[in-house]
Amino acid sequence: MNKKVLIAMSGGVDSSVAAHLMKMNGWECDGAIMRLFDKENSTDIADAEKVCDRLNIGFHIFDLRDEFYDCVIKNFISAYESGATPNPCIVCNRHLKFGRFLTEANNLGIDYIATGHYAQTEKSGDRFLLKKGADETKDQSYVLYNMTQHQLSHTLFPLGTMTKTEIRALAEENGFVNARKKDSQDICFVPDGDYVSVIKKYTSKEYPKGNFVNKKGEVLGTHQGLVNYTIGQRKGLGCAFGEKLYVAQKNIESNEVVLAKNEELFQSSLNACDFNWISYDCPPEKLRSMAKIRYSAKETPCTVFVTGDREVHIEFDAPQRAIASGQSVVLYDGDYVVGGGTIC
Repeated sequence: MNKKVLIAMSGGVDSSVAAHLMKMNGWECDGAIMRLFDKENSTDIADAEKVCDRLNIGFHIFDLRDEFYDCVIKNFISAYESGATPNPCIVCNRHLKFGRFLTEANNLGIDYIATGHYAQTEKSGDRFLLKKGADETKDQSYVLYNMTQHQLSHTLFPLGTMTKTEIRALAEENGFVNARKKDSQDICFVPDGDYVSVIKKYTSKEYPKGNFVNKKGEVLGTHQGLVNYTIGQRKGLGCAFGEKLYVAQKNIESNEVVLAKNEELFQSSLNACDFNWISYDCPPEKLRSMAKIRYSAKETPCTVFVTGDREVHIEFDAPQRAIASGQSVVLYDGDYVVGGGTIC
């Protein structure tokens, strides 16, 4: 096996330790960082380069700003404008981090990539499986469900069996400049969390106000534009209603935001499209599984019905709160990712 690997560097501690571990395990390593948008934090690029210098490995910068805009930012804006709640990190992983990045590695004559994700791969027969990271508090398998068999077979996750505490300790021992750097909690192109301002900056639009209504259609107040709201939201509605109300639905045609009581946010089923199966080449028509409807959600038992090519219908044993179109539903069998798709 050609033991050359390209490490996806981010400037953070995880990818830095991933690079260190790959080198310690005898791999011939290069590091590379993707430049994704114009106002990117230059400190991240500088930190990644410093770590590569310390490890005495090559360093590359891939300018993917145009592709990031076309694949990720446009999708993000379109989803909000259509009433959905997107997950841009999943889109980026699919098209750039495990798509274009692997292509760039191949262009350098490198067959494998490695990242600092908390996940594991495992081979079972002819099939590659995706497994949760050992550190349950950091597991990132949910955002990796779109990986193909080709990508899984050429990707290494050296942090998969480790905890964050162990990783920071290794970074300290090796004198990495980012050993104590805080983990990023935000969408990379929305560093302050104000995604509405980002949307308005890119579109130069002002989104029209409309009515807050209840499920009977009765007007409760005025909203500030549909893109300002997500399913399940209570805070920041800008109106006092005399009781706790939450965003239950966004109606594009009538430009209305439907509000409801908390107990009215629960649903027993969902449909998902663009489904990617990892455990199966041809899935059974019906199966039992555990599902997560958002990254921070707990897994819940369900029955899955395959309804079409890359389409499923999922029925939950117990109703789930605030299911949002545009988010992802990911299926698990124990520690293994069965597959996942976009809630529609």
